[in-house]
Amino acid sequence: MTLTELVTLIALAFKNVLPGRRPVFRVLLKQIYFTGLETLKVIMVISILLGTVIITEVISLVGVGNEGLTGKVLVWVVVRELGPLLTAIIVIARSGAAIATELGYMKINGEIDSIASLGISPDQYLIMPRIFGVTAAVVVLTVYFEILAVAGGFLVASLGWHVQYETFSQGLFSVMTLTELGLSLLKSIAFGLFLSAACCRQGLYVGKSATQIPQAATKGVMQSLFLVFILDGLITVPVLFL
Repeated sequence: MTLTELVTLIALAFKNVLPGRRPVFRVLLKQIYFTGLETLKVIMVISILLGTVIITEVISLVGVGNEGLTGKVLVWVVVRELGPLLTAIIVIARSGAAIATELGYMKINGEIDSIASLGISPDQYLIMPRIFGVTAAVVVLTVYFEILAVAGGFLVASLGWHVQYETFSQGLFSVMTLTELGLSLLKSIAFGLFLSAACCRQGLYVGKSATQIPQAATKGVMQSLFLVFILDGLITVPVLFL
């Protein structure tokens, strides 16, 4: 797999965005439902636990009375880094392997060729809805993750150490800039596009043997994780020098 192949696949997805295609729109909605709505419970549990752990560690290090710093650390750790990153990892584990497996079975059973023989573009019917469905779900889940992590962290700090909301919120919003929010949004979009493209590519390149399907799913997951960490570094490092 090369980066050029993934960029080409993403470009094909954008090229095939056409209005008025109900079957394609239904596939898109199904992908958003599977990747997004059915993952909300997992995201909720992990985000609240993460916010709780971060608050506990920060307060144990700096002590009670530094509520402003606690809010700042939550933004730096959750919004800038762990929110988009952990959301993408959860989506890869749950939906990435499923996409590669589904497309692999369709390839082996000749369903993709059948779709093409009917005059339906496989790129438009199979690839575009999955790439944009996963990307939309990753963006929404990232926002959901970050809100719950910050809210859960503050709730624990408030109940356990009587942290004042006014001081906490001042520190929180002093670093919650458009740059931080834009960085989080950029990461979630990039992660969604490339992880979905990598899994689609692996599913489409399955040969004629069914034993290649689990291999494709494994490769899709591993390549997606690699891409997500590479993209995270490429997006974060330049911002640190601005």
